[in-house]
Amino acid sequence: MANQPRGTLYTGVTSHLVARVYQHKEEVVPGFTQRYGRKILVYYAWFEGMEAAIVYEKKLKAGSRAKKIALIEQMNPTWCDLYPHITA
Repeated sequence: MANQPRGTLYTGVTSHLVARVYQHKEEVVPGFTQRYGRKILVYYAWFEGMEAAIVYEKKLKAGSRAKKIALIEQMNPTWCDLYPHITA
């Protein structure tokens, strides 16, 4: 999640992406995302199980900001909101 292209980033893991993104967009849960306005889904990855997703999340969080931006721009070069693509 991001607040704008190349802006502040939020990385998380969930078992229900559509519902979690909705929570971010509607600011349902107070915290980091609400405080910094992370409402744009700019990247996501699917995994068969939660364990694999958590390992990937930890790898992303341990990586540099430059690596995160490169990963986002490889999938989503215009930083458009991908939420409509996952709800269609």
